[in-house]
Amino acid sequence: MSDALPQPHRPSAAAPVERFAARTAGMTASEIRALFAVASRPEVVSLAGGMPNIAALPLDALAVEVADLVTREGQVALQYGSAQGRPELREQICEVMALEGIRADPDDVVVTVGSQMALDLVTRIYCDPGDVVLAEGPSYVGALGSFAAYQARVVHVQMDEHGLVPSLLRSALHTLAQQGITPKFLYTIPNFHNPAGVTLAVDRRAEVLAICAEYGVAVVEDNPYGLLGFSGTIYPALRSIDRDVVYLGSFSKTFASGLRVGWALVPPAVRDRLVLAAESATLCPPSFTQMLVSRYLAAHDWRSQVKTYSEAYRERRDAMLRALETHLPDGCTWNVPDGGFYVWLTVPEGVDTKAMLPRAVTARVAYASGTGFYADGFGSRQLRLSYCYPTPERITEGVRRLAAVLEAELDVMRTFGTPARLPSTPPEPRDGPQAPSPHTP
Repeated sequence: MSDALPQPHRPSAAAPVERFAARTAGMTASEIRALFAVASRPEVVSLAGGMPNIAALPLDALAVEVADLVTREGQVALQYGSAQGRPELREQICEVMALEGIRADPDDVVVTVGSQMALDLVTRIYCDPGDVVLAEGPSYVGALGSFAAYQARVVHVQMDEHGLVPSLLRSALHTLAQQGITPKFLYTIPNFHNPAGVTLAVDRRAEVLAICAEYGVAVVEDNPYGLLGFSGTIYPALRSIDRDVVYLGSFSKTFASGLRVGWALVPPAVRDRLVLAAESATLCPPSFTQMLVSRYLAAHDWRSQVKTYSEAYRERRDAMLRALETHLPDGCTWNVPDGGFYVWLTVPEGVDTKAMLPRAVTARVAYASGTGFYADGFGSRQLRLSYCYPTPERITEGVRRLAAVLEAELDVMRTFGTPARLPSTPPEPRDGPQAPSPHTP
């Protein structure tokens, strides 16, 4: 038997929650991210995630580029680089943005590890705890996560089928001004919106910028889908109208998401702070992936590749719209996107898409509940359907399964009456970004 005295319990210095910074309270897993593990099961038709379909990439040609890059330039590609990004890639990024009418100086481009990093850094350098950010309602879940992490408060501005409504933007800014609040910026996804699928009308773009300028509010334009239109139209970027707009771009949707190469085009006054923030976050973006993207842009017909992507997504969108029209019960409405990845669906009154989701997964179909795209509790009658990744046949089957789940929900409501909303759930907005479906008068 040992004579040693029992040692007192010493709690780990790293474990207690009270040691964490206050801002970590806002770092919670989004509903959409939490869904991915379930949605990735092979028996589940996932209409939830926004994964690009990269099957059409010329992988053999890219394999040759990778091998040649390592052989010829490995000493550079595998070494540290500049925090702002490689100069040749920044020049090529300016050529890509020129398609949207943007005239840019490569010195004002900062390459990042995906545009999500750019958004996070922009929020970091703009927002103190308690600051207000304006965002469309609904809005991109990754943006809401960044805003919450930096303890910014989100005020949503409603959209209609033509995107952000200028009169409602002005009303929100007027109300905030009466409270002595100037939002730090408007965050907007003008083209093929995630999750709403709508596009900001061209005649509204200058008006939105003028309203923000009148109230002294910066504009952050997030545009990952802008080149993925189905009609061949490329809409003018907000940044092409106003050089003070902070523009976020990405190669995740037009080349390969796994390379994680994005960028921010910022006014010179913002650039230096953004580079310093990037240095503190990653020191520098990976040289290897930047050089591979640069080679791809220089040696391959990337415009034709974007067209191939767009055609594939248009085929999938059409399959989804046909399935929605064929299978969904009356009372559902949805938009008809002219580009991008998403359809935004509104279900009949009384159906709660968040509460219904476990039953949908049991029926082997997954979607993203609308509540994940709002910071204020709205969205319980909406859901996002992604058509970008599944085949048209899988899309059709997924919508058929979803329709059966919806019919079951409606049968329960007809039998037992419409369920009362929880007291904590705010009423749904009367208007939304969805255009009327063919079922709706």
